[in-house]
Amino acid sequence: MRAVPSLRRCVCLLLAAILDLACGYLTVNIEPLPPVVAGDAVTLKCNFKTDGRMREIVWYRVTDGGTIKQKIFTFDAMFSTNYSHMENYRKREDLVYQSTVRLPEVRISDNGPYECHVGIYDRATREKVVLASGNIFLNVMAPPTSIEVVAADTPAPFSRYQAQNFTLVCIVSGGKPAPMVYFKRDGEPIDAVPLSEPPAASSGPLQDSRPFRSLLHRDLDDTKMQKSLSLLDAENRGGRPYTERPSHGLTPDPNILLQPTTENIPETVVSREFPRWVHSAEPTYFLRHSRTPSSDGTVEVRALLTWTLNPQIDNEALFSCEVKHPALSMPMQAEVTLVAPKGPKIVMTPSRARVGDTVRILVHGFQNEVFPEPMFTWTRVGSRLLDGSAEFDGKELVLERVPAELNGSMYRCTAQNPLGSTDTHTRLIVFENPNIPRGTEDSNGSIGPTGARLTLVLALTVILELT
Repeated sequence: MRAVPSLRRCVCLLLAAILDLACGYLTVNIEPLPPVVAGDAVTLKCNFKTDGRMREIVWYRVTDGGTIKQKIFTFDAMFSTNYSHMENYRKREDLVYQSTVRLPEVRISDNGPYECHVGIYDRATREKVVLASGNIFLNVMAPPTSIEVVAADTPAPFSRYQAQNFTLVCIVSGGKPAPMVYFKRDGEPIDAVPLSEPPAASSGPLQDSRPFRSLLHRDLDDTKMQKSLSLLDAENRGGRPYTERPSHGLTPDPNILLQPTTENIPETVVSREFPRWVHSAEPTYFLRHSRTPSSDGTVEVRALLTWTLNPQIDNEALFSCEVKHPALSMPMQAEVTLVAPKGPKIVMTPSRARVGDTVRILVHGFQNEVFPEPMFTWTRVGSRLLDGSAEFDGKELVLERVPAELNGSMYRCTAQNPLGSTDTHTRLIVFENPNIPRGTEDSNGSIGPTGARLTLVLALTVILELT
């Protein structure tokens, strides 16, 4: 009776060996790949080992979380004569094969899982197919495509008596995965305090408990406000400049000498007085990051650097935003220099203004590169603007249908950003308009009823003469 169990065990082992010999075996694996960079050529390699006769090889790209499989390559042995040496499928033989798929220029959209499916004929019958598969995840990286440094909440005025927070924003787009972004000042890395939430707009100066550090390596700008002897001193003395009441007469139209429309006043006032709250100490920086995924798989990263602005030491400071990414061979960077506006260049059209013309006064650049973007405010010295308003905000001042009364009037343009402000003045000169007889224009520069009747009579006279 003891021989019966051992006999059964031997029979089972024999049957297993016969089934294994009949069915054969198949192992499939895909060679692993490190992350690849978009634009590179990539080759996927599927290795399989079998002692059977191959039926087919199919490559799939898996999308939508595995719910969709897109067939990208198929090999059908039934339509190939390359495997005639395997006709003797009854002979047990270990054979190793490799199937490759090459992506010449891989894209971010190619990122994801791939599968290699291999089928062999059953050794017992060709009607059955033994299947096995392997998979791999293709990780496609992309370097950032753009980097930009901007100032938040601009344009903003210059604050002479109250400390204000200032924020630089570094925007990095097109990277996958998200890059590492950091700031430097004058070439030195900034030791910033991580900030999880943005500071409130109404909050005071940001503070930190770190020890005091002096900025002895930076030269302090001791520029003082230069007073205008001809115009501003008169205002400070309480008197009125002579331009407050311009002459109501018309400037005669010279036949030989062509005079400009405006007279540029050489005195430019730079407001760089610093109050007691300004300290010559290195500021405390706060850094906050935000990430926004894009539909193409990339990530937009915004790094916000915030500190309490000190115009005395921050003016002409060089800030750089640098980016490190595994797809970049060297850091990517963008630079800005904080600069207060200086010497606005005023352009006026037309070059020779006459009564009734529309005059445009435009700020056409500065003597220096200004950052952040300044804000502009126009005022008329000693009076209101032509439309009755006290001031106008904008880069261009438009005076519609200028009257003769504006001849000799002076206009002030104040350009300012958080680093400082500057004033420049220009004088408007209005010439006679031969098409408008003297005394026929109203206070707004338009032709009055008398002028309209006179113009109509002249027009009728011309018509009668022509007829």
